[in-house]
Amino acid sequence: MSKPTYVLGTGLSHDGSSCLMKDGKILVAIEKERLTRKKHDGGNDLLTVQYCLDAAGITVSDLALVVQAANFEKDAILKESYSGPRYFAGYDVPMISISHHLAHAYSAVAAAPFSACGVLVIDGCGSPYDQCDDLQDCFIPPAGNTVNGLYCEKDSFYSFDGALLSPLYKDFSSFTAAHHSGFRLPTIMHSIGGMYSAGSNYCFGNMDDAGKLMGLAPYGKATGKPPIFILEDDRCFVDYNSFADVFVQPRSSYAQFKDNFQYYADIAWWVQQETGRAVRYLVKQRMRLLPGCDSLALAGGVGLNAVTNASLLQQHIVRNLYIQPAAGDNGLALGCAYFGWMKHLDREKPVPQRSVFFGRAYGDDTVMAAIQEHDGSGDIQLHVTMVEDIAAAAAASLEAGKIIGWYQGGAEFGPRALGHRSILADPRIDQVQLIINRDVKNREDFRPFAPSVPLEHIDRYFVHSYESPYMILTDQLLDKWKDSLCGIVHVDGSCRVQTVTADWNALYYNLLMEFDRVTGISVLLNTSFNTRGMPIVETPTQAIAMFCSSALDELYINNYKIAKQVR
Repeated sequence: MSKPTYVLGTGLSHDGSSCLMKDGKILVAIEKERLTRKKHDGGNDLLTVQYCLDAAGITVSDLALVVQAANFEKDAILKESYSGPRYFAGYDVPMISISHHLAHAYSAVAAAPFSACGVLVIDGCGSPYDQCDDLQDCFIPPAGNTVNGLYCEKDSFYSFDGALLSPLYKDFSSFTAAHHSGFRLPTIMHSIGGMYSAGSNYCFGNMDDAGKLMGLAPYGKATGKPPIFILEDDRCFVDYNSFADVFVQPRSSYAQFKDNFQYYADIAWWVQQETGRAVRYLVKQRMRLLPGCDSLALAGGVGLNAVTNASLLQQHIVRNLYIQPAAGDNGLALGCAYFGWMKHLDREKPVPQRSVFFGRAYGDDTVMAAIQEHDGSGDIQLHVTMVEDIAAAAAASLEAGKIIGWYQGGAEFGPRALGHRSILADPRIDQVQLIINRDVKNREDFRPFAPSVPLEHIDRYFVHSYESPYMILTDQLLDKWKDSLCGIVHVDGSCRVQTVTADWNALYYNLLMEFDRVTGISVLLNTSFNTRGMPIVETPTQAIAMFCSSALDELYINNYKIAKQVR
């Protein structure tokens, strides 16, 4: 038997992660925030590399190749250190570095179910011009290589012919300075992703609350604000002069935000609408470079905007769309591993993996140890039952109105809980959105929740009925369900849908079908197993701790049903 080929990809930007591939298939991957418990953590990769190697039972010496990507550094990144000591120190393992958008592009194209397609990367900021690996035979707008100082990627477009990824068009922008009452993009001046982050910071005081801004936008309305973006000559520019008198009231506190809720909702609506307009323009312009091609793979942080993604399909801008589930910088590690396999080692594109459950699974011994450790202290006593049919037991609890934690198998890779690290509820419960936001998630009451539904039932409930396994597209709920499924429909009738199939998410699929059997409804409210400001739980200990500190009624972990009471 031939020796397996292991390739490790590691991302050193914010939202850091590492990914281990065996013979072209992702074996294990983890985001740094899941281990350090610090949201959007990045930089040094010691913990994530160790996690991957330990999960696979191998050492650095078994690796054929390490591929790494950061944001503003490349060839100067050392084996021994990057924001701290690294796992590779002292090992003679081959290591290469690739540029930011190239890693994003490989993360999308290698996982996409297309034999040929266009690949578009749009984010906040990529690599500086002089660190890019993908400039050869690529169109760069005039002056792209003559601007002094940091001049970084803002969008990149590639073609993929089944084997070769070729850059076709790359746009760059210089760094930004303060503009108009201190409002500024976080990095480069003319970035769609940077503009969305700036809108998040304006409304919430945090550049990383882009998902929250998307949730706030449907509460807003058009108020005659000017265009944010200038779209011309196949490019996108932020028009700073157009909104000189708009961004004059940044959020100062949550109380001030609540007192001026409609104002901030209108800002969010405006930023969201303009973002969609800009992305649709770029997709139209770039796809013209591939006449006859109707498939697009999308990556970069802007790819997490489910509303904009859906508009590309609804407006027939592309026929076939694949969005990398870890579209943000957490997906760099995947792209690095795929680059190593496909480009550096010159292997065929692997069969796309539909599953994103790349975390390690924790056995019953670990679960019981966590239960026993908790029961030795604290005011909450756990009642643990071994259940023969966990899906049937959970469906009965959900039908009875309980809100449950659902912890099964290896964790999802990416920002969405897809039925392995989820909080679940019956979407028909009156005010269930308020209850979970206030008593379980400890977050703002306007935040919406997503529905999970078996793929074959999607047209029962939704207008467009897209397949959406990664909760990265929105759809409209059919009118007849808007009153009864109040927990999963947003104020504008939209839902960020997750479709579920038995072939790659069997236990969660069984739960949905069992809930359908007992209620006649095959939709569950699904949100991530965490509270505000907390990364999604990784270990059984973390799941039990959150269960005990929140208003969750029950926890289903492996084949255990756990309830609680005050001692």
